[in-house]
Amino acid sequence: MANWSLLRRCGASLLVQSRNCVNKSAAACLSTQTTPPKNLVDSVLDEKTGISTLSMSRAPVNSLNLDLINALRKALENAVDKGSQGIIITSSMPTVFSAGLDIMEMYKPDLKRCEEFWHSLQDLWLNLYGMGIPTVAAINGASPAGGCLLALSCEYRIMVQGEHTIGLNETKLGIVAPKWFADPMISTIGYRQAELALMRYFSNETFSLSIVFLFFVFKIYRGSLFKPDEALKIGLIDEIASDKNDALAKSQKYITSYARIPSEAREATKLSLRKETIAWLENNREWDTTVFLNYVQLPQVQKGLDMYVQSLKKKSK
Repeated sequence: MANWSLLRRCGASLLVQSRNCVNKSAAACLSTQTTPPKNLVDSVLDEKTGISTLSMSRAPVNSLNLDLINALRKALENAVDKGSQGIIITSSMPTVFSAGLDIMEMYKPDLKRCEEFWHSLQDLWLNLYGMGIPTVAAINGASPAGGCLLALSCEYRIMVQGEHTIGLNETKLGIVAPKWFADPMISTIGYRQAELALMRYFSNETFSLSIVFLFFVFKIYRGSLFKPDEALKIGLIDEIASDKNDALAKSQKYITSYARIPSEAREATKLSLRKETIAWLENNREWDTTVFLNYVQLPQVQKGLDMYVQSLKKKSK
């Protein structure tokens, strides 16, 4: 409870990893900013269908650090350069799609790296959300916070049945969703459902916290995480699969369903529907980055992060 008292006082809210991260390996989740392994993203192009499958492979939970973000961005660019007819994004982890942004990129940050981290995340989102060819998220496990952002950036989402959840907000510290996080959620499930999902109260702890920071007013609440059946009901995902192989098969079926539709018309239609959200970030990138960098440097925010990191270390012992 001490963590929440601090967060309520200082307004610290960050895009953080799922509680699954703690359950899997707290110590492993704390490791970042090291020499990356060769294959953070495995890319396979099916020569028959022209579909590229990108599998995130940063153990244990695909937390999105600078290296994984850059690897994903590069893999997307390579897939397009090779003439892919569609892209599937999935995970090589058995129970996690992605646990979200790696908090160690924000904890005691090197500001140059932190700026590069945020710019790279912006680039990845602009690339994926603005991609003309069909994109599908084959969600084979937990997908909170930044993991949900990745899924929302794709045009179609298929989730494996199970007890895992998906949602824009994380249950440990809470998150403030930037406009370019929230807008895809709104366009996917509708304004009212998105409002409810993003502004769900904490059980037995009703509170509202407003932060005025660089002319930006945020309201912080506990965001909802949805199990597959719940996510399907509100339209956050489009299909449920029995297992990962089924999810991949359904993803391929979705992409090939456009084989006889003129690609130019399909792409133009897709981008016309997404252009306002894309244009907002393109026109406000530096402001968005400044907000992020100033906020993560606040002493209160760093103190809250330190408490969280120390709690992870204790759990790992």
